[in-house]
Amino acid sequence: MPPLTTSPRAKFRQKESRRVLKSDTLAVAFPKLKSLKVELSFFPPDGVKRTGQMKYAVNLAHAKSVFRFDCQNKECVRGDFDLSDALAAAIAARKTSADGEICCRGWRNKDSIRKVYCRNILRYKFRLGY
Repeated sequence: MPPLTTSPRAKFRQKESRRVLKSDTLAVAFPKLKSLKVELSFFPPDGVKRTGQMKYAVNLAHAKSVFRFDCQNKECVRGDFDLSDALAAAIAARKTSADGEICCRGWRNKDSIRKVYCRNILRYKFRLGY
């Protein structure tokens, strides 16, 4: 049986999954945080037409403190969106709301590694309760 080859995207996702699983839950990492509602909107690099949206109330007892989301580009390599620092900063400042935007820093696809960045956009809104 030939050995399984793993794509650069799959290797990155496996590494990130391990990092998330090893992290504390939000309830443990931020004991004063009592509620978190998140709204995510995904956009292509031009930032004009939304390609996806998600709204949800986070279960603090189960959600991990490495707070990351996959890039909507199914071929993106080493990208995705990590909101861990943005969330931690909002909690440290005791903000009741925070929003922002981050750009995917991955590569557009496996053939464009070191040539063409993905640059998809994630716009986020946090509503925090203490």
